Amino acid sequence: MTTRSEDFAGLTVAMITPFRDGQVDIETLQRNVEFQIGAGTTCLCPVGTTGECPTLSHPEHERVIAAVVEAAAGRAKVMAGTGSNSTEEALRLTRWAAKRGANAALVVAPYYNKPTQEGFFQHFKALANAVDIPICVYNIPSRAGKNIEADTIVRMAELPNITMVKEASGSMDAASQILAKSDLTLLSGDDSLTLPLMAIGARGVVSVVGNIVPKDVIAMIHAFESGNLREAQRLHFKLFPLCRDMLGLSTNPIPIKAAMQMLGRDSGDLRMPLTRLTSDERDKLRKTLAEYGLPVLPAPGAERE
Repeated sequence: MTTRSEDFAGLTVAMITPFRDGQVDIETLQRNVEFQIGAGTTCLCPVGTTGECPTLSHPEHERVIAAVVEAAAGRAKVMAGTGSNSTEEALRLTRWAAKRGANAALVVAPYYNKPTQEGFFQHFKALANAVDIPICVYNIPSRAGKNIEADTIVRMAELPNITMVKEASGSMDAASQILAKSDLTLLSGDDSLTLPLMAIGARGVVSVVGNIVPKDVIAMIHAFESGNLREAQRLHFKLFPLCRDMLGLSTNPIPIKAAMQMLGRDSGDLRMPLTRLTSDERDKLRKTLAEYGLPVLPAPGAERE
């Protein structure tokens, strides 16, 4: 079995898409790219779930990918979200991203129409045969409505250009089977499971919490890879409350956009049908950020209290 490229090991940040007055805010997006590169992030993932891809028009989708590729300028890799529940649409998006300079494509399991396992395989086979950039299979049954079984992912590993899997099923057994029976680079799709998955052979994470604390996520990964398990565990437990709130308080990316704003980082607006955190949720998030030791801005109106 040939050795797969591991160029995408480490931290990949699932980037938010900032909106302003209903439009994509390219300037703010590119400032966020600079923040990540300054922190040492080696791969950026625009227009994924965290980037609110379901609400982007095709021209917006392309504009965001192009803007991130341009801002990264080779200083970080770009793994563009190009998935769809339509194989034809996923083909078009993936081909476009490859042509525009993306280094890899993150392709989510076709959602809503719930393909059979053979349908999943044929979907990814069509993409793998059409482009030359690496493809990361994104398995997230909580969003897609159906699980790509580990046997199917192992089968996909024999396809050209299928080199990675972002595993967000929460199943350590599935991850173990994929790692035991293929040479795919497995990336965690859940921040809270990054260290447990690395313990069985995962090589990193496509991270939401990396939008605000990329250096700590990088430090945890490096500690584990250098054999300093105690330090990796310390950072895992430090990060855990943040990881919990980013996905547990409300639907991603609602909490991460709120957290960025609380830390003075411009994240723009949410796009409907996503709505803001409730007052109680915002209070809980603000407390978590403060307890982590992050410089939280005063709540609006706090100076009058």
